[in-house]
Amino acid sequence: MDSRVSELFGGCCRPGGGPAIGGTLKARGAGGSSGCGGPKGKKKNGRNRGGKANNPPYLPPEAEDGNIEYKLKLVNPSQYRFEHLVTQMKWRLQEGRGEAVYQIGVEDNGLLVGLAEEEMRASLKTLHRMAEKVGADITVLREREVDYDSDVPRKITEVLVRKVPDNQQFLDLRVAVLGNVDSGKSTLLGVLTQGELDNGRGRARLNLFRHLHEIQSGRTSSISFEILGFNSKGEVVNYSDSRTAEEICESSSKMITFIDLAGHHKYLHTTIFGLTSYCPDCALLLVSANTGIAGTTREHLGLALALKVPFFIVVSKVDLCAKTTVERTVRQLERVLKQPGCHKVPMLVTSEDDAVTAAQQFAQSPNVTPIFTLSSVTGESLDLLKVFLNILPPLTNSKEQEELMQQLTEFQVDEIYTVPEVGTVVGGTLSSGICREGDQLVVGPTDDGCFLELRVCSIQRNRSACRVLRAGQAATLALGDFDRALLRKGMVMVSPEMNPTICSVFEAEIVLLFHATTFRRGFQVTVHVGNVRQTAVVEKIHAKDKLRTGEKAVVRFRFLKHPEYLKVGAKLLFREGVTKGIGHVTDVQAIAAGEAQAKMGF
Repeated sequence: MDSRVSELFGGCCRPGGGPAIGGTLKARGAGGSSGCGGPKGKKKNGRNRGGKANNPPYLPPEAEDGNIEYKLKLVNPSQYRFEHLVTQMKWRLQEGRGEAVYQIGVEDNGLLVGLAEEEMRASLKTLHRMAEKVGADITVLREREVDYDSDVPRKITEVLVRKVPDNQQFLDLRVAVLGNVDSGKSTLLGVLTQGELDNGRGRARLNLFRHLHEIQSGRTSSISFEILGFNSKGEVVNYSDSRTAEEICESSSKMITFIDLAGHHKYLHTTIFGLTSYCPDCALLLVSANTGIAGTTREHLGLALALKVPFFIVVSKVDLCAKTTVERTVRQLERVLKQPGCHKVPMLVTSEDDAVTAAQQFAQSPNVTPIFTLSSVTGESLDLLKVFLNILPPLTNSKEQEELMQQLTEFQVDEIYTVPEVGTVVGGTLSSGICREGDQLVVGPTDDGCFLELRVCSIQRNRSACRVLRAGQAATLALGDFDRALLRKGMVMVSPEMNPTICSVFEAEIVLLFHATTFRRGFQVTVHVGNVRQTAVVEKIHAKDKLRTGEKAVVRFRFLKHPEYLKVGAKLLFREGVTKGIGHVTDVQAIAAGEAQAKMGF
């Protein structure tokens, strides 16, 4: 991590976002041009679309892996050829975890040949037959004319193919919602998930609040979850008659789970816990058009960069400002994104075509950062955000998912509840393996370093019953009459065969992002590692006596309260007041069960 990311935190920030570097990236259609900041082979689907003369002659060559398929034409294939095409579609859908994108009129080497209208119509008809064969639907994303050596107009068509996966598990993407207090995070989620515009006084957000003081103050202090479903045709499910979570899950092929985080600085620890524990696929950073980058906006941006969470930006409340004010806020964001600590390429989304390109390039290149400008009151440009979320592909490929599922079961405990007639329930994310109803697991570590046996009675995802939980999915597990007092946030439930190790002392390679004075031995900080959140003391700084802002070192920490389950290589973030740092765990001093209390000094 570049130590200059510290400029995005605390007292070392420059007002106004610093000078811009590089040229200005035009929003419209420029998302796929050569100014995208990544290697050429990463830029697919959606090059310059300003007109026929600007269309490049080539896309990158077709990749064997991934969910993108090029087809020159699909006109009257033989039965043998048709079966081969169906098998190929199954492979692309598997690679995309239920989604695939077909480029019709493109050769395998990426040459944009295009098809005449009659050939294109026949090709789409064949594609529709293929999709029916595998139980999928197709949606035309866009059509573009291409310049080619022909007097007949020719065009290429980009098609989304989506199905419910064979195991009846919908595609789920988790999006963390960040931004300063009063920027409109909860209001935007209320509008997206309820389908009704806000009245300008926060009516849309009322159903999202969990506590009375949140309703009274209008400020989120806890972590809440909202879901937005899309069916196989790309239509939003929430706005139909399917109002309950169970009905939404049953009708959806793709689910967007929004993690609504707190914006106020005094709830920063809750926001950090949400980012580190709930493993979001990406983040939505909300910026108010009338205030610009203010309050915790820059700090939340820094957290996303530090934890390497891809993010896109939504500028809200454009109905309250003049057009010049909105443009000034967008320019301010572009300057910050181009700073050395960010190295992002902003892409302003102003049309549906831009939204499709932004979704595809956002998944392919970590440098591209889409920017939306919208209003939750008038609904301006709200549809563009829905198009983006609908098209946004999985950010992890099927091979990574398969590798995680082959490992032993490990479930992070993030929330603990007591439900009448059900018993103790824990919520969290399955980091690896597969979890089924009736599985016998062990949970820990307790204060004395032990792991306790338990049984998974039932599983729910997004408030609907689920028999099998796979790596990367979030869910709640019912544990029956297991004593809730024995559980705490930060524990893990693992397979007994894992033989888990615990530690009270660990070492980490860190970068001190900001500290007012010097960082020394004996300093106490709150450490965040995954779902672990606990105070630790600095025991030793290797090869140095002290650290200053921007310096790196290997530091030994000791937990003050109880041992934790840590893994080498895990991302680490620590804080105390304005002091902040990031790094990764390099070594853990494992201790056996029963030794923990002695090691902790009890």
